[in-house]
Amino acid sequence: MSNFFSDNTSLKFHLEHPLMKRIAELKEEKYTQREQFDTAPVNFEDAIDSYEQVLDIIGEISAQVLFANAESVDLEGPKVVNGEVIYARGTQENHQSLVDAGVYGIALPRQYGGLNFPIVPYVMAAEIVSRGDAGFSNIWGLQDCAETIYEYASNELKDKYLPLINQGFTCSMDLTEPEAGSDLQAVQLKATHDEANNCWRLNGVKRFITNGDADIKLVLARSEEDSKDARGLSLFLYDRKDKAVTVRRIEHKLGIKGSPTCELVFNNAPAQLIGDERFGLIRYVMGLMNSARLGVGAQSVGISEAAYREALKYAHEREQFGKPIIQFPAVLELLGNMKAKLDAMRSMLYETSRFVDMQKLYEDIARKRTLTPEERTELKQYQRLADAFTPMLKLMASEYSNQITYDAIQIHGGTGYMQDFPVERMYRDARITSIYEGTSQLQVVAAIRSVSSGIYLNRIKEYENQTISDDLQPLKMQLLDMTSRHEQICQTAKDFNNSELYDLLARRLVETAANIIFGYLLLIDATRCDCFVHSAHIFIQLANSQNREKEEFIKTITIEKMEKYKVYLAES
Repeated sequence: MSNFFSDNTSLKFHLEHPLMKRIAELKEEKYTQREQFDTAPVNFEDAIDSYEQVLDIIGEISAQVLFANAESVDLEGPKVVNGEVIYARGTQENHQSLVDAGVYGIALPRQYGGLNFPIVPYVMAAEIVSRGDAGFSNIWGLQDCAETIYEYASNELKDKYLPLINQGFTCSMDLTEPEAGSDLQAVQLKATHDEANNCWRLNGVKRFITNGDADIKLVLARSEEDSKDARGLSLFLYDRKDKAVTVRRIEHKLGIKGSPTCELVFNNAPAQLIGDERFGLIRYVMGLMNSARLGVGAQSVGISEAAYREALKYAHEREQFGKPIIQFPAVLELLGNMKAKLDAMRSMLYETSRFVDMQKLYEDIARKRTLTPEERTELKQYQRLADAFTPMLKLMASEYSNQITYDAIQIHGGTGYMQDFPVERMYRDARITSIYEGTSQLQVVAAIRSVSSGIYLNRIKEYENQTISDDLQPLKMQLLDMTSRHEQICQTAKDFNNSELYDLLARRLVETAANIIFGYLLLIDATRCDCFVHSAHIFIQLANSQNREKEEFIKTITIEKMEKYKVYLAES
């Protein structure tokens, strides 16, 4: 029987990364939790065994339920009945299967009914679920909202709502409005304090809300009257049982059709404040968005894994001119490039997840005791890395996911364009990954700061100092040369002393840095396991040629050329 965890050796490889021993030890408070919870592990081996057992369960459900239902869910989709969402039959079955398995609340502390897993296995579960059905992964992944409740809500709210997650209560984050898409500072949904009932009242409209009729909703609203910017926004928790929110409609989307994307009307809806007033966007939503972007990275990898496997299977089975098409060099090259990108993006996904793990763990410890100077230093280090790597991951993984599903259809030829094969659905599902939770363009805006500040370059230098096997040294020499060239174009861009031109070049600067980082991660992985050697060779060759093209553009661009280009676009 198929299992999307056990059939993918790369997952276990990343689960056994050297840093995982420290992550598990911190998460389990040096394995003292066993004194309070019988299910807590007694040592690292026991912890890894727990992670693998749960991932195996999720892998089985993803393969045998989610993937099996994906086609019918895509065709049926959710619907609105009397202002409420009714999931497709397959979506209901998917959700109930995971609830019955007890795997919701995977990252929550045990005191709230969670499994107390670190971020890495949680993200791994998200990848596996996304491989089964990318649309359903949004419903699964929105349990990220529980993390925000845990980190910022009052003890009363935590005690009331967090135990519901493991029982299958769903979540949503209600941020976007008709006139406030990427610019969340423009949110206008109004929050008014109701002193008599000790709550807030929400009034207004939200749009493009994923899983919009969820049981537990985190809502960004304007709590400060006459305010215009982020400082007037607060975050609130709304409980669906209060029935003060109506689903006006479900959007008709290109892909991820099992995930209901809703337009909502809040009518004097009672809600509770999360954390402090005026920090809704500045602190709480930005943290929530970072988690969501990590989730989109996992979703992108899961879709890519599914598409690659479908393409590989088809290439072995489909015969043309008397032989399987995998024997044609053009097809073989496409598959090799797909696999190299997939391995690279997965390495970046779990590198970023480890950084986030270390940051979250130290932040959690800081809630219980004062950190030592060494711990504070480490927290700042991992926080910088998590903040830098998350937008790069989201940018590159989502773009690769679109490329890989595109190539998967190409390998299928005309049949891949038909609904007879899953790659047609995967291609449509992948398209949203580079749009929601911040477009690729917005990820560049976030990531370019880490180019300018030298965070990426400093991390690259650290990768340079890691041990690489002798047979991979020629690839390392290519990366060293790519790094030197990257430093040169960064200086060139800086020397223009023109912010508009720098913005124009930002994506090229971020992507050249990403190609070097991805290349080093693959080299390090290939040193640990020969199974990544082929991908390392292919990816670094591709990255090198791509970087040279971007470098040439930066070397030849001038302020005068940019101005002419702007005139041309205006006239056209």
